[in-house]
Amino acid sequence: MNNVVIYTTNTCHWCHMAKEYFKQKNIQYEEINVTGNVEKQKELVQKSGQFGVPVIFINDKIILGFDRDKINQYLGIN
Repeated sequence: MNNVVIYTTNTCHWCHMAKEYFKQKNIQYEEINVTGNVEKQKELVQKSGQFGVPVIFINDKIILGFDRDKINQYLGIN
């Protein structure tokens, strides 16, 4: 089973698109919403070097932004 974690904010359009894609593909994921959470914001920057979202981790591989091709590649799906 794949470990999928997505860092999001409440107002991020690309975050919503990524979560909808996961739902369409029946991919379970953990969402970490960094809106107003300074601790999680720091965690995001420490792990990814990025403050922008979405940042998606799939089995410890990182995807910056919503990239269907990379998501599919890392999950081994079409």
